[in-house]
Amino acid sequence: MNIEHKDIALHNETLGETHQRNLNRLKEDWGTIAIDQAIAKLVAFQIAIPSWALGTGGTRFGRFAISGGEPRTLEEKIEDVGLLHQLNAASGAISLHIPWDIPTDVEQIKKLAHQKGLLFDAVNSNTFQDQPNAPLSYKFGSLQHVNKAVRQQAIAHNIEVIKQGDGLGSKALTVWLADGSCFPGQLNFRNAFENTLDSLQQIYSALPSDWTLLVEYKGFEPNFYSTTIADWGQSMLLANKLGAKAKTLVDLGHHLPNANIEQIVALLLMESKLGGFHFNDSKYGDDDLTAGAVKPYQLFLIFNELVEGMDAKGMNHAKDLGWMIDASHNVKDPLEDLLQSVEAIMLAYAQALMVDREALVQAQQQNDVAQAQEILQHTFRSDFRALVAEARLRANAALNPLQLYRTLNCRAQLINKRGKNTTATGL
Repeated sequence: MNIEHKDIALHNETLGETHQRNLNRLKEDWGTIAIDQAIAKLVAFQIAIPSWALGTGGTRFGRFAISGGEPRTLEEKIEDVGLLHQLNAASGAISLHIPWDIPTDVEQIKKLAHQKGLLFDAVNSNTFQDQPNAPLSYKFGSLQHVNKAVRQQAIAHNIEVIKQGDGLGSKALTVWLADGSCFPGQLNFRNAFENTLDSLQQIYSALPSDWTLLVEYKGFEPNFYSTTIADWGQSMLLANKLGAKAKTLVDLGHHLPNANIEQIVALLLMESKLGGFHFNDSKYGDDDLTAGAVKPYQLFLIFNELVEGMDAKGMNHAKDLGWMIDASHNVKDPLEDLLQSVEAIMLAYAQALMVDREALVQAQQQNDVAQAQEILQHTFRSDFRALVAEARLRANAALNPLQLYRTLNCRAQLINKRGKNTTATGL
């Protein structure tokens, strides 16, 4: 569906007076120049939407459909991301998962994406499931497998994904492996790692010159004794061995409980090996919850390190790292959940932009622990929602995207168009 500009304008007019009052208060407290500089960066900042996140699902134990209107095709998924982008002006890219979303007509898909103002972000391979008609199984791993033929099948799939992405204008391949072991003695750790490295080297050699290979890691699950790429150190080790085009991808849910993710991203940035993010939130492990739903302060602290580290290296915040959501929506309308995640990410970024860097550095140099804490918590506790809303307003989007989505009964319109019994591809 498409939202009329007049509907967005009317919505913004209704909320405009209150919004302007909140924005003026921020300018009084933080300074007009600082506020305007932050708004400009927020306008440029875009978060990719994964094609598999536009329908319900994500758990291993059941899938509970919403009332209907899920996208049945890649074209309808692009339409849904276009709807999100109309509402928040911050969802200007889609990340495809192959083979769930293989384009049947590449040029037509590119044309549709262009009409919606969308680019194609990283493409994602799938060797954590057995695919229909595949001759060999990934039950005991893919790129790590003791059987070279299985490894070659997985390598060939990744190279095919690169070809698919290249045709669409994507510039990165994300590799996440379920490879590992469930029991002691099942696997030779060194051999598994060496097999994985050899497989990745063959995939790396097929990358176009301007592409990035994003190596994702995960501490546990679906294997519970060992995971072959279990943490950021193992991912960075592989990326260093592969070459300059290989970097580490950080999924916020792929760490052991209480891991200091903000320190991890700071060090990866320092080593120029941070490639991008999969944003979500968790209470226990890889819960794939809405970003910022459980640990908003952690999300802010991560962005605090990102902003400081990117500025230290002269990086472009919007373009030099990959930003993407990776969550599941088994009990929510997926589009509402995605709107909430984008809002939380943008808010955490806005907060990080407003940290008094000079004062924080001074406190750190003087070992003034209490003052350093006060600086960060004062910024986190300040209400910068008007800052994010103003960025949307300047980009001709809605001041309150979720409110407008509900006011226009977007889900009901999607149901009327697509029907009640529709299921999107994905988990």
